[in-house]
Parts: sequence; structure tokens; C-alpha cells
Amino acid sequence: MNAQPVEIPSLNDIESAARRIRDVVRRTPVIQVAAGELDVPITVTLKLEFLQHTGSFKVRGASNAVALLRAAESGAPTAGVCCASGGNHGAAVAWAAREAGLPATVFVPDFSPKAKTDVIESLGARLRRVEGFYADALAASQDHARQEGAFHIDAYDDPHTVAGQGTLGLELAEQVPEGQPVLVGCGGGGLYAGVALALDGRNRVTAAEPSSAPSLTAALEAGKPVDVEVGGIAVDSLGARRAGRIATTVGLSLGMKTLTVADEDVAAARALLWQRLRIVAEPGGATALAALLAHPEQFPDGATVVVSGANTAL
Repeated sequence: MNAQPVEIPSLNDIESAARRIRDVVRRTPVIQVAAGELDVPITVTLKLEFLQHTGSFKVRGASNAVALLRAAESGAPTAGVCCASGGNHGAAVAWAAREAGLPATVFVPDFSPKAKTDVIESLGARLRRVEGFYADALAASQDHARQEGAFHIDAYDDPHTVAGQGTLGLELAEQVPEGQPVLVGCGGGGLYAGVALALDGRNRVTAAEPSSAPSLTAALEAGKPVDVEVGGIAVDSLGARRAGRIATTVGLSLGMKTLTVADEDVAAARALLWQRLRIVAEPGGATALAALLAHPEQFPDGATVVVSGANTAL
């Protein structure tokens, strides 16, 4: 049986998402960091997306998906919405559902940090812990959707989620110069795909992954999503066992190559953000900066780095 074609959101879809959620999400700022301040001889622009509602970019995609659900339904579905998450997407879905007056059920791997699960529960969602990894939580959420009639909101491989994440790219188009490279952390690839589509032809977008969870790297090498072993410092946010079909298709069509970084590089980037700028970032939120610090020679004229999340214990 042939696989279903991959639905890729268009620029028009991303612009529509931006209009749909503009009164819901925050427009996050950028700051310029002078050459040398982060121990690299280039100017670095940081997109402070950790200032978004619930502490990560995930609110963009979740809000777009919930808004489209409400527009399509004559009334709110009685079973509400559900999702699988390492933590950040779950908090975003919980927040978006609460704002829309919908019940939410969030399935997380049993290792998800308390800093993230506390946020999910504080937003009124029902939390369900699942033994294993993100893929196991995903299967549980999909089962719940089938059995209870809830609407499953995928974390990264749904065109509505990706279009919502792409609104970050539209903001960057108004905040950073044309031609300046952009780096984003990557798990399943929803943020990468959305930002790359929004900035296609304007700014090159590179996905950064921990070498302990190289799902998109493996997918691009294989020409299709494949399972990889995942673990390491950022597994709660970038621990997708298999990259999304959307991100893989976008990456292949753009001829993109990823950058992978060791866990110790991610830890060093987190420490540098705090020591030099007093920015608290979770490991997944600091992975893009870690890639820049490890490979500054690839960005001789500077780059923009998305600091994508800050849900971590102090």
C-alpha cells in the first residue's frame, strides 16, 4: 500500500495562522549579542521565544490547531483535545484548550520533568504518564482519541501545528536581515519545518540536534523518516524517535543538512546563556546556540539563534 502524500503547509497557510492567533500568542523580541560576548567572533542575534506563553514556541502550533478545531465544530467536542508530549507541547495544548474552554488530556513519558508536568496540571489538563518514550505516549494519546472521541493535536507532524510554528518565522522576517542564517533546535521537526517554509528564499534555516537524539539527521540521510535510539540531556523536548514526515520532506526539498552537537556542548551553551546574559534555557532551548558555538566557522557573518524554551528547574 502506498503511503499517503505528505501535506505541507503553504506560506499562505502560515500567514493565515498568524492572523488567526495574533491576539493569542506573544510577539517575542530579539536581542543582539556583540561579537566575543558568547565566546565566538561573530554577532549573534537571539530570538527570545522562551518568553512565549507556557515558556516555549509550542503555543503557536497548539493555538492554531485549537482555533481551527473550534471553527470546524458546531460546538465543542465533549471529549475535548488530547496530545502526547515530553512536556512543552502538552503545556501549550493545555493552555490553548483552557483559553478555548475545552478539556485536555496530556500523555507524557514517565521521565518528563516535574518542572513541565507541574505546568500542565496547573493549566487544568489531565496528566497521564506512560512508561517509555515520546513514541509510547503518542500511541497512548492516539488510542485515547479513538476510544473517547477526543481531537488529537500532533506535536510536530500535522500541517496545522507546523503552520502555527511557522508564525515565528514570519516574525523573524520583520526582525532580522535578509540572508542571515537562522538556527533552530529540532526534535520531530515542527519548528524547523514551519520556520524554513516561512523564510524560504529569504533566510537559510538550519536544524540543530543533540547527537543523542538525531532523528532528522537520520531521516535526511535515509531519504525518509526512520527510527533512531534517543536519550541524552534534551530527550524531554527533542526526543522524538522518528522525525516527522513534514520536516523530512521540507528538509529534503531544501537540500538541508543538520548540525549535531554533543550533550556537553548543550550544557555549556545553557551555562553561557545564564552566565553572560542571565537567560535560563532548558537543554532543548539551548541546542541551537550549542550548534553555533560548536561550528562558528559555518556562520562567518553572524546568525540568528532561536532560544525556544525555558521550562526547567532553577
